[in-house]
Amino acid sequence: MSSSEVPNDLQFKTSRDQVFTQVWTQLKGLRRGDSGMVPIVIGIVVLVAYFQIRNSLFLSAGNLVNLFVQATTYVLLGMAEIWLLLLGDIDLSVGYVSVLGGASAVILTDTQFHWPWFLAILTAVLVTTAIGALHGAITILLRVPSFIVTLAGLLAWEGVLIYIVDAQGTGGTIAVHEKVLYDLVNTNASPLVTWIFFAVCVAGASFLILTRDRARRSSGLLVQPFVITMIKIVTMAVVTIVLVLVFNANRGVVFGGHRTTLEGMPWAIPVDVFMLAGGTFFLSRTKAGRYLYAIGGNVEAARRAGVNVNRYRLMAFMLTGFTSGIAGLLYVSRLGGVSDNVDSTLVLYAVAAAVIGGTSLFGGRGKIIHALIGGLIVAIIYNGMGLLSITASAEYIAIAVVLLAAVAVDSLARRGSEVTR
Repeated sequence: MSSSEVPNDLQFKTSRDQVFTQVWTQLKGLRRGDSGMVPIVIGIVVLVAYFQIRNSLFLSAGNLVNLFVQATTYVLLGMAEIWLLLLGDIDLSVGYVSVLGGASAVILTDTQFHWPWFLAILTAVLVTTAIGALHGAITILLRVPSFIVTLAGLLAWEGVLIYIVDAQGTGGTIAVHEKVLYDLVNTNASPLVTWIFFAVCVAGASFLILTRDRARRSSGLLVQPFVITMIKIVTMAVVTIVLVLVFNANRGVVFGGHRTTLEGMPWAIPVDVFMLAGGTFFLSRTKAGRYLYAIGGNVEAARRAGVNVNRYRLMAFMLTGFTSGIAGLLYVSRLGGVSDNVDSTLVLYAVAAAVIGGTSLFGGRGKIIHALIGGLIVAIIYNGMGLLSITASAEYIAIAVVLLAAVAVDSLARRGSEVTR
C-alpha cells in the first residue's frame, strides 16, 4: 500500500505519536540536565515581566527599539567570541579590538583624511581581522594559551587605542563626521522596507528549514515531525510580525503640539541579521564549520581524522577579529564618535552574551544565535535597570548572577551528557 493509500486516521495517529515521542524526548533531556533553551526563555519572560511591572514604559515601542539598538553591540561581540569558544579558546581583547577598528574608521573619514566611507570601513575590518590572525599565530606557534595571549592583547590594544585617539589632537574625543557611518545606528529604514526585509527573512528561513528536513528525510536520517516544523515556522512568523509592528510604530516625540515622525527599523538590525545568517550558514552548512565543532569536541580525534587543526584554529581567530570589527563600527556609530576612555566591561559582556545564550565554555557546542539571545538578555538587564534608575553596581551584580547561572546550567548539561554515554 502506498503512502497515498494510507487512511487519514492512521496518518493522523502516526503524526500524533511522533509529536508525543518528540515531547517525551525533550522531557527526558530536561531530567538529565540537557535543558536546551528552556531556562533561557523562562529567564527572558521573567525579566520582561519584572521590568514591565516596575515600569510600564518598558514594553513601549520607543523603549523596545532602543533596547534592540543597545543590544546590537553585545550581540556582535558575543558572535565574535563564539568562534573561539567553540574550540575551547577565548579572546579577552575583543572589546578593545572592536573599538580600535571603529576608531580607525572614524579617524580615516575625519576632516583630516577624507577617506571614502567604504574604504575606511573595509580598512577597519581588515585591521581587526589582522589582529585576530596575530593572536592566533602567537597562540599556535608558541603554544601559549589563548587566555594569556589575548589578555596581553587587551592591555596592548587599549594602549594603541589611547595613543591613536590622543594623537589626533582633539582632546581625547573624535566625533563621527561621515554620514554613512553615523547612519548605521542612528537612522531608520522606511516602514515598507522594514516589512519587505522581514518578509524575505521569514520566507528564506522557512525555505531552508523545509529543504533541510526534506533532504534528511530522503536520506533516511532522523528528522522531527512535520507538525513540529510547522509550529516553529508559524511561531517565527508571528514573532516577526510583532517585531515589525514595534519597529513601524511612530516613536516620535510631541513638539509644539505635534508628534514628530520616527518609524521603521534602525539600519543596525539588518547588520545583525546578516551576520547571524552568515555565521549560521558557515557553521551548519560548510566543511570548515563542521571541523570547528569537531576540534572543539575532541581535538585529538579531529587531528587523527586528518583535520588540519592549526589552520582552522587560525581561521577562528580571524573570524573573531572580523566580527569584532563589525561590532566596533556599530559601537562608534551609536555613540556618535570614539574617545580614549572606553568601557572596560565590553569584553565581559562579549563572553556573557555568548555563554548566557547557551554556548559552552568547554568547546564543541554553540550556535551563532546564542549570541543574539544572550545579547538581548544583557540589553534587557541594562535597559530595564536604567528605567528603574538602579545603580551601576546592582547592574553588574545582576549580570554576574545571570552569567553564573548560565555556566552552572552548561556544566550540569555537560555532566548529564557524560553520565548517559
